[in-house]
Amino acid sequence: MSSSTGSKTKLSALTLAALGVVFGDIGTSPLYTIKEVFSAGTHPVPLTEANMFGILSLIVWSLIMVVAVKYVAFIMRADNRGEGGIMALLALASHNAAGNLKKQHTIMLLGILGACMFYADGMITPAISVLSAVEGLEVAAPMLHPLILPITLIVLFVLFLVQSKGTALVGAFFGPIMLLWFSTLAILGIHGIMQYPAILNSLNPTYAIHFFQISPWIAFVALGAVVLSVTGAEALYADMGHFGRFPIRLAWFGFVLPALILNYFGQGALVLKNPEMVKNPFYLLAPEWMLFPLIILATLAAVIASQAVITGAFSVSRQALQLGYLPRMHVEHTSESQEGQIYMPRVNWGLMIAVMVLVVGFGSSGNLAAAYGIAVTGDMVITSLLAGFVFHHIWGWSKLRTGTLMALFLTVDVAFFSANVLKIPDGGWVPLVIGIFIFTLMITWKTGRSTLYLQLKNEAMALDPFVEAISAHPPTRVPGTAVFMTPNPEGVPHAMLHNLKHNKVLHEKVVLLTVKFLDFPHTSIEDRVNVETLPHNFYKVTVQYGFKDDPDLPRDLILCSEKGLAIEPMDTSFFIGKEILIADKTSGMAYWRKKIFIGLFRSAETITNQFKLPPNRVVELGAQVSF
Repeated sequence: MSSSTGSKTKLSALTLAALGVVFGDIGTSPLYTIKEVFSAGTHPVPLTEANMFGILSLIVWSLIMVVAVKYVAFIMRADNRGEGGIMALLALASHNAAGNLKKQHTIMLLGILGACMFYADGMITPAISVLSAVEGLEVAAPMLHPLILPITLIVLFVLFLVQSKGTALVGAFFGPIMLLWFSTLAILGIHGIMQYPAILNSLNPTYAIHFFQISPWIAFVALGAVVLSVTGAEALYADMGHFGRFPIRLAWFGFVLPALILNYFGQGALVLKNPEMVKNPFYLLAPEWMLFPLIILATLAAVIASQAVITGAFSVSRQALQLGYLPRMHVEHTSESQEGQIYMPRVNWGLMIAVMVLVVGFGSSGNLAAAYGIAVTGDMVITSLLAGFVFHHIWGWSKLRTGTLMALFLTVDVAFFSANVLKIPDGGWVPLVIGIFIFTLMITWKTGRSTLYLQLKNEAMALDPFVEAISAHPPTRVPGTAVFMTPNPEGVPHAMLHNLKHNKVLHEKVVLLTVKFLDFPHTSIEDRVNVETLPHNFYKVTVQYGFKDDPDLPRDLILCSEKGLAIEPMDTSFFIGKEILIADKTSGMAYWRKKIFIGLFRSAETITNQFKLPPNRVVELGAQVSF
């Protein structure tokens, strides 16, 4: 009995936590969706009862088809050892393509494009969420309009400033605040529906179908704003590893979906009853005495929505880094108990600058909405395509079964994306420019690393003949262990050659250490380290990390003792090659891409910091490399 009670308590706690972290983005969509459809959007829909019923029906069935069916029922099942998100899906889809370079290349490009759209979404979400919440001041007191932008910028600055403290402290308040937020959405929605009960007819999907039959062009264009109601669906999948499928599903079906539908219907009822309320139906749905408390609650909900996206950006960045798509960056762990709670200063401040530029540049949530949709819908299309690879190649579904489901998903996704293409001149170009910029950086880094690795590998001396030559002409061996870090375990590291050439000594034990990052989240302690013994006290050691593991070489090299290699930390020196790259115009990548790669290479976090090496035991030996 106590075990059952304990499991229920744990489930309740996880569900409440998921409510706070996962649903912030989609939970703040009622702030602006109906307003964008009928008044503030780039192509406002004429306000009639038929159009309102059609729009509400589209919103309800979009929430059901995109979030409930696509993400909750299917995509969340495509987990990479319990982890979700676009990079985890990319790694999972790549598993079956190891022998097919064309397929592997296609999957990689799709995954990187999806990650770029996620970054663009991560820049726009905090801007539009906080801005739309603070815009309630204009409803409560029109004279406060000039303060909207300054207050928004202050809230955002404080939000990014506290990221380094971690989410553990404030995270405890996220669940209760979002519980209050969704409860408020539901209560306000019920209050509005009571004024116009006929609005509930919009639950019938025939109203959406009729809307397309009567006004096909208006309905198609309206999809560009309707999609705002499903923004944040990716968070359900990305945060699956933190909470598990069942708590997220329970929170969605048991609380979030009903609250959202009630609020949208309440806004629709209010606008049909009082058409002048269309300028901001969310805030005007509330009684006057409630406006300022609602603005504060909405701002808190927007901050939580932004926090979830920022945390997601940290997570995606670390996964991309360890899969080889971004240069090394400083990663701080903000929780001793939760491995996934991290802080990346470069990502944080880069996001903050981008978000603030968007707020100042667009000036209102209505203007930002045009930029918002294309990033979200682009990510939705890519997620469906990658999921198709997983369903067919990993799960073994037939082509017919996979094709039928993909046709269903892509019909909805492509319709939303196509409608948002119309908004490119009005701001939709912004996420495309952001995406192209980040895509160029990521592909350039990945290609540059591969090119540099092959060049150094081809220039390296073979290891086995070198070890044999050591026995024929043994240099002086000094006490201790020398660890030479190298990406190529079959060649002699440049640092070793430099050390031998200039110092004319080798240590008693020589370890050639290769670190590999695998395309699944975590490696077990048993599989973390592999030791191969070579003649003359040479050893090849491979340390393997998953893309969500925390690299710590001093900690993990202790595991070598179980495999016949005792490494004494205080008697070990780490030798690292420090290449200085010089771009040439002869071959390989385009010259301008080489210059970008060299800039990224120079800005990368040091290996010492990335792998937590003791600085007083690290020796760097430099060499110029014409690249």
